[in-house]
Amino acid sequence: MTDTLRIAMAQFDFPVGAVRQNADRIAAMIAQARDEYEADIVLFPELAISGYPPEDLLMRPSFLADCEAALREVAQAATGIVAVVGWPESAGSILYNSASVLREGKVEATYRKRELPNYNVFDERRYFHVDPDGGSCVFEVKGVPVGLLVCEDLWFAEPLADTVAQGAQLVLVPNASPFERGKHAQRDAMLAERTKESGAALAYLNVVGGQDALVFDGSSVVADADGTVHPAAAAFTDQWLVVDYDVASRKFAPVLWMDDGDESMDALAWRAVVRGIRDYCGKNGFSNVWLGLSGGIDSSIVLALAVDALGAGNVTAVRMPSRYTASLSNDLAQEQCDALGVKLVALPIEKPFQGFLDALAEAFDGREPDTTEENLQSRTRGALLMALSNKFGGLLLTTGNKSEYAVGYATIYGDMCGGYAPIKDLYKTEVFGLAKWRNTVGGAPVIPPAVIARPPSAELRENQLDQDSLPPYDVLDGILRRYVDLEQSRDEIVSAGFDAATVDRVLRLVRISEWKRHQAAPGPKVSRRAFGRERRYPISNRYQA
Repeated sequence: MTDTLRIAMAQFDFPVGAVRQNADRIAAMIAQARDEYEADIVLFPELAISGYPPEDLLMRPSFLADCEAALREVAQAATGIVAVVGWPESAGSILYNSASVLREGKVEATYRKRELPNYNVFDERRYFHVDPDGGSCVFEVKGVPVGLLVCEDLWFAEPLADTVAQGAQLVLVPNASPFERGKHAQRDAMLAERTKESGAALAYLNVVGGQDALVFDGSSVVADADGTVHPAAAAFTDQWLVVDYDVASRKFAPVLWMDDGDESMDALAWRAVVRGIRDYCGKNGFSNVWLGLSGGIDSSIVLALAVDALGAGNVTAVRMPSRYTASLSNDLAQEQCDALGVKLVALPIEKPFQGFLDALAEAFDGREPDTTEENLQSRTRGALLMALSNKFGGLLLTTGNKSEYAVGYATIYGDMCGGYAPIKDLYKTEVFGLAKWRNTVGGAPVIPPAVIARPPSAELRENQLDQDSLPPYDVLDGILRRYVDLEQSRDEIVSAGFDAATVDRVLRLVRISEWKRHQAAPGPKVSRRAFGRERRYPISNRYQA
């Protein structure tokens, strides 16, 4: 038996559906791990062949056949090193979430995931099965017994205990675990518990990259058999991670490992959204983006995020003043674009807005102006922004936040127009917090301090403020966190100290706005309960508790 094993962990993005490209890249990376890093084992993330989550691509027989063919080809590259590669394994009409051990050109063993998550964003039971005869997977590398689990398996004690009972002292765990705030601490506590109770060391590899509304952070980690959890790898960063595993002590020593300089909640959330924008654009063929810039906090932070993601030369801001737009708004929009080096296009909306009013004048005769006319301004802006996107190419980013989406304080076919919603999972109070944080890093402020200081306003009527229509944002967000994120009832929220009438009003707005959220653009998940596939409420719904 050898004294040490060197493990190379591929914390990289393996795009969904890119079967051929993923396979070619994995084959090249196997050779790199062997020749450049002199690794004994190279580990790839969960479902690296297909990308994660492949969703209903898994229902296409041709897709599954291509994945299997790709896995067989990759196996031929595994010479002089042991590779562990995740893929969707089809066995007739049964499908497994599998990881295979590849050695000397062959598939030596295959492990089938035992615990299939079916909560929040996960619905693996829609596609995959648990093999009743599967059991554990333990294989030897230079005389060292190595076990294999996949992602969710580690969150349950039994799969690891079974693997250790079969002789494993080191267990590899490929993952596809999406980012959410606060998840790292929970994961590290679990890793410490598993290593201490089993006596096995764990190498936990997580995929990185944006996939529609999900963002995978990587943040891979190793844990010694005595419960010591090493610092996580840098989040949202594609990188090779190389460690030496000492067989006698069952401890890891880093060889190539870049960890995080800033793991604060704000730093990780900012980087999650930046990665989400970059990958959503890149994977869908967009090199540049547009957004409407109002001089308010939401559009200002989206502009800063987009510049961090794509570079100033690939971002165009559009200022669309109306008869109600304050001169300060125009000045702040110009100030931010000048500071960031972003092109600013000015398109006043007075003429098209008046055109709508004139066209509707006869139909609206005798009725007082109301939110209809306010929404027409927003829809005028949406039409102009979409026209620019259509004419010149580029993805339109929407600028609504989670507070607004929750209570419907957004105009369908207006400011909700666009293909991606970067701050959709950030409450308004979190938007302010992130803006303040971003201005403390990287030199000069990227969001004008006056934008952060001014009271929020949609500027759709004279002297309008958000708090004319909504409770103060600290109150609103406090209610929404309890109702949306924690699924608390109306009575529980009131018992927490919130005014009953205000709670009733907010909860009603959430219920009647479901139809808008169903039509909203996707945006990166950063919380434990994002709008989208993670919160699937019926539009037609009479339950009110």
